[in-house]
Amino acid sequence: MLLQRLSLCAGLPLGPRTKSTIICPRLAKPLTQVSLARANGNSFAHRGELRQAKRIVVKLGSAVVTRGDECGLALGRLASVVEQVAMLQNQGREMMIVTSGAVAFGKQRLRHEILLSQSVRQALHSGQNQLKDMSVPVLEARACAAAGQSGLMALYEAMFTQYSTCTAQVLVTNLDFHDDQKRQNLNSTLQELLRMNIVPIINTNDAVVPPPEPNSDLQGVNVISIKDNDSLAARLAVEMKADLLIALSDVEGLYDSPPGSDDAKLIDIFYPGDQQSITYGTKSRVGLGGMEAKVKAALWALQGGTSVVIANGTHPKVTGHVITDIVEGKKVGTFFSEVKPAGPTVEQQTEMARNSGRTLAALHPDQRGAIICHLADLLVEKKEEILAANKTDMDLAANAGQLSSALLNRLSLSPAKLNSLAIGLRQIAVASQDSVGRVLRRTRVAHNLELEQITVPIGVLLVIFEARPDCLPQVSALAIASGNALLAKGGKEAANTNRVLHELTQEALDIHGVKEAVQLVNTREEVEDLCRLDKMIDLIIPRGSSQLVRNIQRAAKSIPVLGHSEGICHVYVDSEATIDKVIKIVRDSKCDYPAACNAMETLLVHRDILRTTLFDQIIDMLRTERVKIHAGPRFASYLTFSPSEVKSLRTEYGDLECCIEVVDSMQEAIDHIHRYGSSHTDVIVTENEDTAEQFLQQLDSACVFWNASSRFADGYRFGLGAEVGISTARIHARGPVGLEGLLTTKWVLRGDGHTAADFSEHGTLKYLHENLPVTQPQPRQMAAQRED
Repeated sequence: MLLQRLSLCAGLPLGPRTKSTIICPRLAKPLTQVSLARANGNSFAHRGELRQAKRIVVKLGSAVVTRGDECGLALGRLASVVEQVAMLQNQGREMMIVTSGAVAFGKQRLRHEILLSQSVRQALHSGQNQLKDMSVPVLEARACAAAGQSGLMALYEAMFTQYSTCTAQVLVTNLDFHDDQKRQNLNSTLQELLRMNIVPIINTNDAVVPPPEPNSDLQGVNVISIKDNDSLAARLAVEMKADLLIALSDVEGLYDSPPGSDDAKLIDIFYPGDQQSITYGTKSRVGLGGMEAKVKAALWALQGGTSVVIANGTHPKVTGHVITDIVEGKKVGTFFSEVKPAGPTVEQQTEMARNSGRTLAALHPDQRGAIICHLADLLVEKKEEILAANKTDMDLAANAGQLSSALLNRLSLSPAKLNSLAIGLRQIAVASQDSVGRVLRRTRVAHNLELEQITVPIGVLLVIFEARPDCLPQVSALAIASGNALLAKGGKEAANTNRVLHELTQEALDIHGVKEAVQLVNTREEVEDLCRLDKMIDLIIPRGSSQLVRNIQRAAKSIPVLGHSEGICHVYVDSEATIDKVIKIVRDSKCDYPAACNAMETLLVHRDILRTTLFDQIIDMLRTERVKIHAGPRFASYLTFSPSEVKSLRTEYGDLECCIEVVDSMQEAIDHIHRYGSSHTDVIVTENEDTAEQFLQQLDSACVFWNASSRFADGYRFGLGAEVGISTARIHARGPVGLEGLLTTKWVLRGDGHTAADFSEHGTLKYLHENLPVTQPQPRQMAAQRED
């Protein structure tokens, strides 16, 4: 009677075979109707569009809902699913759940009742406390479902109540979809529940449902047999015009061969035409459907206009956010799409780059050098084409008005920049002659047993850069010289310039048949998704803003990241500094290229030079160069009318701005830099050699200079030819990272039938461990030249 009164009050039409129960901790106020789904009725073409999904069906497979012993529910997983569904519901989305679990919950209850009943009868019969072994009879699934439905729904009610979310139970059978009147009733009921901000929880009425008819599943768009919850979820999603169906199971998604086999690879995006390339394995440990049933149901839903993602809902590390990650468009599970991109996926690009990179590493050094020299020639020969593409990017960026002046400067290319790039590339070509395969150490372990440590490529590099197209030929040349494969992900602001530069790079690579070794990622891949390819990418090198670097460092949990998140560089002017050197160094450090990571951001001055001619000239020069000055707390205390006080002493301005602060000594300057700096590049200007040497030895930064501009912290100026970035890390490579930083080592042992047993207590051989001479590479004649 209560259900009837509630349904009449809400105007809910309940069909004769559609069982519906509403459980609501509060009566929701009528919500403003938001436009449903996509206007054109087609499924989403790309993962990123899933953020627009309004109506979502979440299907919970038996393996997700039930415990490993198949008796009872996995409460922790269920609670995390409920939390995510409630969160999305509270964002204004319309959520529906298709759930398994009634049979497992009922089996637990019935087993408990049977064991309890047997123990009571046995105790009464025997008159003693010792009980004989009791066996539980095989439980019929329909009886288990009948006993478990109420408990399952009560559990959902209790969990959703914690988030002030209403729920309603809807039990369906095949007849509810095949009978037009009942299907209309079901549709009307669900539409009304969604209108009232209620989460429908749907399941097949397993207590009365007949066995599925053989060969009747998925017979076209209008007919689908509800033989399991996969087909139920697909049928329901299409019937309700859902935008997205998320099917959670106990596998990561769809594989090209049975999961667990040696060559099985997770399929990121599955297209309807790829069905013939799939080999299916066995179905999950519980439930009626296997992966084949899931794929058929997913394709049926996709044909009906609903996007589908199959993902793992049991993994303890991802269960708590798998649903929200999918809705946010992250690369989770297998996404079903009807739109197949023209080019390869990023996984395919990585595989091509790795295979071609191994061939590149095996080339003779002269061949790698010839590729780089040819690329340098192309930068000059195709100058007009490059600059035309760059002008297109600059015009688009200027019209959009979203880039700062600093980023626009980085985006811009000029004939002088291209000539400078070509010179740097030719330097790298010279350096490549003795990079890969260089012997670092030789040891005679025993007679006829020699050990060598040699340099080898790291593998596959992922370089992510923002609005700086000159980065592409630089890192490409360094990757070629070191025999590494390269994935380059450039900012969309430089898309046209990057495309032309990449075409020229591949043209140069093609002279020795390694065209695929450098790949430009142009897909919709999010940076966070790329950082998850830990089995395919060996090192990530970010080039861009501090926010970009920090985001990558957070996302790349299993891949090393080489770089720095900030370039907070200091120049300390000591009390024994000369005017000429101070003015030259401070001007160059701040004004030469303010957007560079090695530009000065904080000027530290010794207290004794305040109110001197030297200090006045520093201020006059900065004002002439139109540098905005921010006063540090101590410097501000000396002034009656001070410039704007700095908000933070740990600021990277990246523009014609800097902070000035006062210190009492060189040691205080070091302490200030250690506290507020980023371990990038720091400078002392002084004529006192002892003071300078203490500064150079005590300061813990990647680059420490005496009487030289901070702008010298650059691979080009160091004679490295070019750099992939400046690292502030403590391991592998530090400072400007050029060719040497992209190499690692391996050990090569040459023997003559030796075994470890030969050197045992009873063996016949003894270790010599004799160091052998190593032929050092010829010194390179590389003049570090300044940019024009």
